Amino acid sequence: MLKTARIMKKKNTLCDTISLWKGGNIVQGQKVHIISKAISYIEANLDNKLDLKAVAASLHYSKYYLHRLFVQTVGLTIHDYVQRRQLTEAAKLLVFSQKPILEIALISGYESQQAFTSAFKAMYKMTPSEYRVSEIFYPLQLPIYLKEEPIKMDFTKNDIQFATLSDVNDWMELVHLTVDGYPYLNETEYMEKLHQYVSDRQAFILRDEGMAIGIMGFSAQTGNIDYWAIHPQYRGLNTEKIFLEKLDELLFGREISLTTYRKGDKADTGYREEYLRLGFAERELLTEYGYPTQRFVFSPKDTLSLQGHTRSIKRGEGGKVSC
Repeated sequence: MLKTARIMKKKNTLCDTISLWKGGNIVQGQKVHIISKAISYIEANLDNKLDLKAVAASLHYSKYYLHRLFVQTVGLTIHDYVQRRQLTEAAKLLVFSQKPILEIALISGYESQQAFTSAFKAMYKMTPSEYRVSEIFYPLQLPIYLKEEPIKMDFTKNDIQFATLSDVNDWMELVHLTVDGYPYLNETEYMEKLHQYVSDRQAFILRDEGMAIGIMGFSAQTGNIDYWAIHPQYRGLNTEKIFLEKLDELLFGREISLTTYRKGDKADTGYREEYLRLGFAERELLTEYGYPTQRFVFSPKDTLSLQGHTRSIKRGEGGKVSC
């Protein structure tokens, strides 16, 4: 009886998979539903050793199929998402519990304290012991929640509006969803700056059916972008480009700058690559709040190339594009 049930479940899953495809294009809502189930499984099993094979098996989908869908939708591989979530939970335990580091390592799916320490330091730039002493918790990755309804794909810069104080809660929801884009985020300081930027009309927001899907805080005086975030489902749809066009228009072609991860930083999930693709150029290395970063600059002469820029990559083939 058990064997029959398993066969029937696999057969139904295959039928479900086939029904998703229409002329080679997967139905957006059903695709997001699959990835949401994968994320739910991951979140429920963060204290276990997780990999693509285990997640795919739990959903009864091919691991190659699930890998492709996950990267296209989330912008991260399952391996990277799991690692970042597990290390985030480990960081929380280091700060808010007295559990030994070895126990936290095992809870986080690592087989040894040495392996855990190596992975933790690559992301947080300090050892677990040093992080515990700092007593400051900072998440690498918070759970991703996806929208199953069809998304709009033809936004223009005219759809981007100045944010108001009534937008702050939705703005912060998007910040938490895209926290991986910030090498360091002091939320108290961030909120103070956000209120000031909103008051000074130096904050852009883009919505789709009420949900904030893109935000940008900047200084009109210096041309610096202090924060820039795009919802995972709207990355790779020229959303980044129209934000840059909007700011370029406001600044009358003056230089635009931002800071991001340094080359080779394992915490970077594709931001450097995307900024370079948009036309930014690398500048000096910096250290902000003790974290190694690099300044990028978009020059006035790049305006024409931006206007003629057409993304050559398909969804999911590039890195993440928010910060």
